[in-house]
Amino acid sequence: MPAYEALLRAMASWRAFFDGVKMRRAEISRNTLETQVTVSVNLDGQGQSRLSSGIGFLDHMLDQSARHGMIDLVVEARGDLHIDAHHTVEDIGITLGQALAQAIGDKKGLTRYGHAYVPLDEALSRVVVDLSGRPGLVFNVPFTRGVVGEFDVDLVREFFQGLVNHAAMTVHIDNLRGGNSHHQAETVFKAFGRALRMAIASDARATGSIPSTKGSL
Repeated sequence: MPAYEALLRAMASWRAFFDGVKMRRAEISRNTLETQVTVSVNLDGQGQSRLSSGIGFLDHMLDQSARHGMIDLVVEARGDLHIDAHHTVEDIGITLGQALAQAIGDKKGLTRYGHAYVPLDEALSRVVVDLSGRPGLVFNVPFTRGVVGEFDVDLVREFFQGLVNHAAMTVHIDNLRGGNSHHQAETVFKAFGRALRMAIASDARATGSIPSTKGSL
């Protein structure tokens, strides 16, 4: 009988966990004189995306993060692209960061840390994520050229800076090698998706507890 009661308690715990998982979604809109951005995320999705930023290369990169992070992602953005892509890219990062923070919630039962190495031909990048509650970005990506098509590669950093500031997470991004800027950027976005996927995964041994000795994040 005690074993049966223990099984019932375990089943109830897992039911409560999966009920919580279903709610790991968020939709955020950000409207300024420069951009109008709406982002929705489902942290427990299938890696599907619907992306309309007006910036083809950014859509391609976000699709990589969604697919490798197994996060369903919708981005709809209009911005002052007649000036350049800076405001749009930065504001998408900000809005995605806000959506992630809302969807992640109080972080109870999460792994908290995630890391990934991703190669693409000659390029190799490493991304490490900490759902720390403290925004911080360390970005070491020595791009071999300044643009990919019409996309200014400086905006990759601007995107991640906006994201970490508003998601309140610490992210270390290192491109360890690479000779093609497209490959360098793509390995970064893929590795970020995989590292985030690990960090937001549940830790069955820590259900209901905050993954910090402080008791809060």
